[in-house]
Amino acid sequence: RQVRIGGKGTPRRKKKVVHATAATDDKKLQSSLKKLSVNTIPGIEEVNMIKDDGTVIHFNNPKAQASLAANTFAITGHGENKQITEMLPGILSQLGPEGLTQLKRLASSVANSATGGKVSIEEDDEVPELVENFDEASKEEVPVNISDKEDKGKGKENDSVSAGSGEVAKGEGQKEAVQSSSDKRIK
Repeated sequence: RQVRIGGKGTPRRKKKVVHATAATDDKKLQSSLKKLSVNTIPGIEEVNMIKDDGTVIHFNNPKAQASLAANTFAITGHGENKQITEMLPGILSQLGPEGLTQLKRLASSVANSATGGKVSIEEDDEVPELVENFDEASKEEVPVNISDKEDKGKGKENDSVSAGSGEVAKGEGQKEAVQSSSDKRIK
């Protein structure tokens, strides 16, 4: 966007765009929470949010605020993404029935991938032995007989003239010069 800085005759200058910072976003969030009349909940030592993919967002000593009338909860603090297996001994009491079934499913999938993964890693470590001769395989891929092409070319003279270069291509890569004005061949 351009803005005129001076009077009538001055040129327009580009307007410097000021981007909002995280501090202003935090202030807006706090003012919105204040409008909802949230209350600080004391005595919360940790908060764990368990995702569907088996990861946990872990807050240690967060600031928790709640408004029951607005059904709003705000957790602020430093959050860390961790795997559920890293937090297992302490998190078992926090898991509900669906969390326990998810944990069992995760444990079985990890066990299956661990046993299957070890076998495939051992197989990948070895160099596979050469079973076939690659020269024979490449010969089998080319079904065109070269002698057939030569027989077709012997019956008639296979010359082509290129207009701009002044050359005639004859047979297998042999070139002849051509005069462009009188079409006389020079050999």
